[in-house]
Amino acid sequence: MGAPKSIPPSRPAGLSGGKSTLPLVRAGMGAPEVAEIEAWTDEDYRRATGLFTVLSAKGQIDRQADRTSLPAFEPPVLREAYLTMLRARALDAAARELVSAEWIGSYAETRGTEAAVVGAMAVLSPEDVVAPGRRAAGAAIARGYPVAGLVAQLFGNAHDLSRGRRLPGCPAVPRALNILPASDHAGTQLPHAAGVAWAAKMQKKSTVALAILEALEIDAEDFHTGVNFAGVFRLPVIFLCINDGKSKSLMTSETIAVRALAYGIAGVRVDGGDFLAVAASVRAAAERARRGEGATLIEAVVQPGVEDGADPIARFGGWLAGEKVLDAAAAEAMRVAAEAEIRAAVTAEQLIGPPPARAIIEQVLARPPAALEDQLAELGRARGKSPRP
Repeated sequence: MGAPKSIPPSRPAGLSGGKSTLPLVRAGMGAPEVAEIEAWTDEDYRRATGLFTVLSAKGQIDRQADRTSLPAFEPPVLREAYLTMLRARALDAAARELVSAEWIGSYAETRGTEAAVVGAMAVLSPEDVVAPGRRAAGAAIARGYPVAGLVAQLFGNAHDLSRGRRLPGCPAVPRALNILPASDHAGTQLPHAAGVAWAAKMQKKSTVALAILEALEIDAEDFHTGVNFAGVFRLPVIFLCINDGKSKSLMTSETIAVRALAYGIAGVRVDGGDFLAVAASVRAAAERARRGEGATLIEAVVQPGVEDGADPIARFGGWLAGEKVLDAAAAEAMRVAAEAEIRAAVTAEQLIGPPPARAIIEQVLARPPAALEDQLAELGRARGKSPRP
């Protein structure tokens, strides 16, 4: 293992002063009288408390970065990832405008998280399953879901696959995309991801599950449930926690990633505004999971705001320009096209009416009971008598 990272000794009751001579043992050996526990190595601790980064604010690769550890992407894949980030940014701007105009009630801001979400999706297999939270619209876009479908979900109109039942920004997408319905409750997607990974392990599949969460969700009961379950059963699952520093967590640990070590899984702290750093970390975690080595908790640290070098799209675009993958004119054209695409979708979906009244009782039970059918009929009669449409 290498040199252990020792936890400062806790003195058992009844011990007098002086240095303890009690043995150093590994956690779980059942010796409550020991003074120190070897819980993880110095390298484990470094990964969970440091900050892995590759790109500078101007999009240049750090001289000390190990280029051999970075994923090798073909230029079309990189350009598509950049366009996905632009679409996610434009969707966020449009959604927040709709909130201000009181067209929709709320929307969890995703601006600044594009590199974390899209970087993770870029290295997963289409067969890998994603369990998103409230801020992962980019995951659906990366898997090819049309932005018009995401805009329809904002309005909850008749085109919305979830039939208007979910909070804006928490879509349900076609099952073929292997993305679970986005969770609008803190942490509930984590046990789901662990369950998917457990099923894949029992079926001896190479599938990896990715759960995307916010820093605030580490206080949820389901965080412990999902992560602990993954640790106990060594499941092929990755927990990607986006930490933008805005969440008022009850956390007392040094970092979020270091919590992984207490659960017996790998913990990595990475620059969440760095597409390459996120992609490299998620790829390594996925490879580890496919080898049967268990779960990983990745803390993607996102700088607040997108100004002063903190914009992940600008950093990624700068690197693409330096690599001759995308020039400034092409990048600007992609931005304009992405924003126009979102505006057109908003204009079109605003004209679409709500789902039919029958959607209230459909997709809940295999066959709606007579009582619900009667109530729906009564609702129809009441609406027919109302002077309002």
